[in-house]
Amino acid sequence: MTTSLETDLCGTRLRNPTMLASGVMGETGDSLLRVAEAGAGAAVTKSIGLEPRKGYPNPTLVELDDGYINAMGLPGPGIEAFGEEMSVALKGGIPIIASLFAAIPEDFVTLAVRMQEYGASAIELNLSCPHAKGYGMEVGVDPEAVANIVMHVKAAIDIPLWAKLTPNTHRLLDVARAVEGAGGDAIVAVNTVKAMAISVEARRPVLFNRTGGLSGPAIKAVGLRCVYELYEAVDIPIIGVGGAETSRDVLEYLMAGARAVQIGSGVGRKGLGVFQAACGGLIRYLEENGFSSPSDIVGVAHVQ
Repeated sequence: MTTSLETDLCGTRLRNPTMLASGVMGETGDSLLRVAEAGAGAAVTKSIGLEPRKGYPNPTLVELDDGYINAMGLPGPGIEAFGEEMSVALKGGIPIIASLFAAIPEDFVTLAVRMQEYGASAIELNLSCPHAKGYGMEVGVDPEAVANIVMHVKAAIDIPLWAKLTPNTHRLLDVARAVEGAGGDAIVAVNTVKAMAISVEARRPVLFNRTGGLSGPAIKAVGLRCVYELYEAVDIPIIGVGGAETSRDVLEYLMAGARAVQIGSGVGRKGLGVFQAACGGLIRYLEENGFSSPSDIVGVAHVQ
């Protein structure tokens, strides 16, 4: 039996099921090119908005033993300047997924249409950032608002549309069903968990924004739980994200129901070699257990 890591995701072929998550090394074409060269199956850009955005002043990042807390404030170059970055990123030969943030459906449409023109293989709607006022999670916890955004964007583009959801809500499954009902092609689960750190010496919150998003191994159990529940709630594909750094992490997400797995904080903690290491362990597991592809184990944890 020949074992291959090739993965089909909403009609897009990935050479393996690992992807760079949005927010890490996704702001420039050169950095996205490096991710492709490092072996990722696809890469998601930094979340891009209509206009250039500086983000929050420092401090914006807290490093923990088991992850990070960040409150960057969605800094970025804006959609007009990002075309040049996309032209460089596409030279890597892997699908580039455009992560977008906006406050209203019309702005999401404008961004998505432009990213499709730039050559993006799919659109990932950031409906889940926990620290940017007026964007992300503030929009993404309302199923009706989410459905309205998805419906408008889906009608305007020809490439797949993914929605990245927040774990910071008791309505996760309702929001996911709203995405599916409005025509969304996939769910990305999950974004960071709202968190904070306190400086004992300064007697105040460490981050300028006070609260931020917790990522890394600290939230893997949360991400797995969300993917597991979503797999039983919707029929569209799920992309897992949250704390994955090793082949074992990737395997857990696949078994919970994910078709592909994004790695973000793991790049910061372990370097770009994290993709090849995860894929090496994954293909060894598949070969040793008689599986021909990652799709053979998607959702197997649900079989009783």
